[in-house]
Amino acid sequence: MLTEFRATNYRSIREEQTLSMVAAVDKAHRDTNCFVTDHAAVPHLVRSAIVYGANASGKSNMIWALTEMQNLVIHSTNLTEEQYRERYLPFKLDHRSSKQPTEVEITLLIDGTRYQYGFSYDAQRIHREWLLVYKSSKPQRWFERRYDSEKNEEVWEPFSAYFTGQRETWRKATRPQALFLTTAIQLNCEQLKPIYDWFSRSLIVLHGQSLINRFPTLQRLEDPEYKSKILKLLNAADIHVTDIEVKKRPGQQMQIKFEPGKPVELQTWEGEMPDIDFCHTGEDGMVVRFDSRFESLGTQRLFDYSGPLLDAMEHGKLLVVDEFDTSLHPLLTRYILKLLHNPEISHRAQVWMTTHDTSLLDPELLRRDQVWFVEKNREQATQLYPLTDFSPRKHEALERGYLMGRYGALPYLSEFKF
Repeated sequence: MLTEFRATNYRSIREEQTLSMVAAVDKAHRDTNCFVTDHAAVPHLVRSAIVYGANASGKSNMIWALTEMQNLVIHSTNLTEEQYRERYLPFKLDHRSSKQPTEVEITLLIDGTRYQYGFSYDAQRIHREWLLVYKSSKPQRWFERRYDSEKNEEVWEPFSAYFTGQRETWRKATRPQALFLTTAIQLNCEQLKPIYDWFSRSLIVLHGQSLINRFPTLQRLEDPEYKSKILKLLNAADIHVTDIEVKKRPGQQMQIKFEPGKPVELQTWEGEMPDIDFCHTGEDGMVVRFDSRFESLGTQRLFDYSGPLLDAMEHGKLLVVDEFDTSLHPLLTRYILKLLHNPEISHRAQVWMTTHDTSLLDPELLRRDQVWFVEKNREQATQLYPLTDFSPRKHEALERGYLMGRYGALPYLSEFKF
């Protein structure tokens, strides 16, 4: 489970920015919007964090920073030098920051153990990497490395006695542009698997710029039980689909790939194209099939979401969605949030979303510690801050207050003249 994520010097983020899922002492909606962790330091975590802000304020950049961290944890040992350099995207609007490393750090709660893992890097190398493990209130520093630029050498702190295995072998095998975590995992380190597995299996990121990949949803449609759940989800959202049929036909497949700092890449290959029909039943019982051209973007968006959404709810994963409300009715967005908050069907799933849907700013739906705002300061650097900084009253009209500018994070609009 995600506890906190921090990013420094990445794209529009200059100073350290932190998104926290730690629940405040507020008891509002605790039974639904929070879950008990059985960990004394963080007794409750919230199930969702909703981020608001103007266009180009940097909401997406926090998500991209998490994505870069995920990419490096999973792939750092396999990246070419050019691919590694492309990961480095510092804040470029002041000379000092543009030459400084990017830093990311995450705190996770996995099976009752708290892990605090982070690293910093630039276009040439990993500058620091560390892991603190909290089996109790006192941290165990399992490993830490740093690059000494004056001596042009890496300095490793002594490994913790609690961290066992072929530590020296893993250390010697770690290249300057690779993470020790990734290297050790590839060399069969069991103790670091919970962290690696969280990044590779329990983190689902859907970026707003890209077309949602339908593969996770299509992959499981052959399972009748899974298809039934998707149909129930669509129909519960007042989308009257009685069946979904997938046929495969030969054709050229296409994928539009978005990566920060790189031009849009169009990938094509010959293969089998999934042809999806949404089946509707008329009053006379006749079944009519419509292909995707005749279904609304909202229906297709919810269909695409359904795979990752069910996966997160079934297995307690973190679902991160940029521009969550795109093509979705506000009541549908609200409905999905309630599903994720429902402890009877959502097994410790968490969601971090960005949105412009102000109707979600409702004390009957969200706790005050679930709402976050993003805006840029005078230096055009992103600042992320929680609603709780403003100490709003319990039943304050949050939507009205936000639109009136009480919490900031609004676009500054001026008169336009031809």
